[in-house]
Amino acid sequence: MAVKIRLTRMGAKKRPTYRIVATDSRRPRDGQYIELIGTYAPVGECKVNIKEEVALKWLNEGAIPTDTVRSLFSKAGIMKKFAESKEKKDK
Repeated sequence: MAVKIRLTRMGAKKRPTYRIVATDSRRPRDGQYIELIGTYAPVGECKVNIKEEVALKWLNEGAIPTDTVRSLFSKAGIMKKFAESKEKKDK
């Protein structure tokens, strides 16, 4: 099973909010997901809430983030922590 970390669209018409979720890559965009990682609201004040421990757990298990999620994780500093944890494992 290929797990991806991606966005699921929620909210009203022209006022989107997104959930950051870990899901099977074969599932539809707004379909069932394995675990909720955080939320992202791009309209108005850009609000991002990410459960850092959950995100790192899924990245360590091999989940592949989409480009948008990778960007959000980078801004939150999660990708840097993930890279550092990989370096520690390699040593």
